Amino acid sequence: MVHTLQVKSITHSFGKRSILSQCSIECKTGEVIGIFGRNGSGKSTLFKILFGTLKPDQLTLYLDGYLWKGNSGTNAFIGYHPQEIMLPKSLKVKDLIPIYIRDAENQNKVYYTQGIHDMLTKKVGVLSLGQQRYLQFILLLNLNHHFILLNEPFSMVEPLYKDLIKQKLIEYKPHKGYIITDHYYLDVLEVSDKVNLIKNGEIIPISNVEDLKVFDYLSNQSILY
Repeated sequence: MVHTLQVKSITHSFGKRSILSQCSIECKTGEVIGIFGRNGSGKSTLFKILFGTLKPDQLTLYLDGYLWKGNSGTNAFIGYHPQEIMLPKSLKVKDLIPIYIRDAENQNKVYYTQGIHDMLTKKVGVLSLGQQRYLQFILLLNLNHHFILLNEPFSMVEPLYKDLIKQKLIEYKPHKGYIITDHYYLDVLEVSDKVNLIKNGEIIPISNVEDLKVFDYLSNQSILY
């Protein structure tokens, strides 16, 4: 079954400063929606509103065509991978997994996921930042959310784990919808089906890399590999 998340008329201000103005975004399971924007443009604000931890000035949200009342409780069907590591550093990975993943089948999937099995006996705190971010991503991926918000999943991540994140994102894609933002724009472009840019409080559809230059997200000297 394809699930659909539709968010319309998102409006939010901090004091007199308008961050988001009548923004709309849609994501279906099986899709990766990329979001670009300069620092302070409202990307993290958008994610916090969608996740329900920030109350917007205005929001209309539909899940599978049904109006969702308010913006609280969305974490029942939306998962959030923040920039920060939210995992307890003192626990071994093998002891951490059952705390987050209650289903035995999914626990085993995590235990034997490439890149996880080798860190099972280590404490979270001794893992590299890239390993911690990968572990946090894998745990979230194996929860029951239909939609996942990924806030800079490629930042401060070694190439090995960056590639593994992309592989797993695609592997789980048939049953998940993703909204992803990262300044590593080539990685986002590689995995995204649709791309948007937040600028001046608006969400602007992006068709190609040249659009990112036109709207001043990339300079004309940006090098594409």
